Amino acid sequence: MMPIDLDTLAAFAVTALLLAYAPGPDNVFVLTQSALKGPWKGVMVTLGLCTGLIVHTSAVALGVAVIFQTSQLAFTLLKLAGAVYLLYLAWGAWRAGAEPLSDAAMERGEWGRLYRRGIVMNVTNPKVAIFFLAFLPQFTAPERGGMVAQMFILGAVFMLCALVAFSSIAFAAGSIRLWLHRSARGQILLNRMAALVFVGLAVKLATAQR
Repeated sequence: MMPIDLDTLAAFAVTALLLAYAPGPDNVFVLTQSALKGPWKGVMVTLGLCTGLIVHTSAVALGVAVIFQTSQLAFTLLKLAGAVYLLYLAWGAWRAGAEPLSDAAMERGEWGRLYRRGIVMNVTNPKVAIFFLAFLPQFTAPERGGMVAQMFILGAVFMLCALVAFSSIAFAAGSIRLWLHRSARGQILLNRMAALVFVGLAVKLATAQR
């Protein structure tokens, strides 16, 4: 007997895909980085975000996420860390100028930095952990046994859906890269808009309740 039946898995995948496309700090960051640096840089951010989802899935499967649901202090500390990081990204985006159309940044380790940024953005958002804690169990069936295995299967499907959704956003946004690199003003404007969005998301996260 499979840990999760195919109908449940299909329903979960459709829901996860729709949620992945819903506006949030993760796909906004993928969008802006892809438009400014190219689609593959956006995919690198996406891989970092999906790596962060491994942490949240493990936390739910092993019961660690309950801490953020029951401990106000733990929840507050993590959400403030996430808000500070979003403000850091906002400051960097606001100060960023126009960049030449070049892949030389890859040699300076930018790919690794984007990957790590994706991980940090995802892991420092306690709302993701609590969302997973509330969302994943709805698609599990105790009578099928192996609840930990079911959680990890669902987490893997969610990560795959996020990878598909965010990668499609990356390539769609990357299509305007050539236009942006012909317009220094366009690059700066997009960076400023991204900075304002990150500030708004930071305020939303900092004031979030469990």
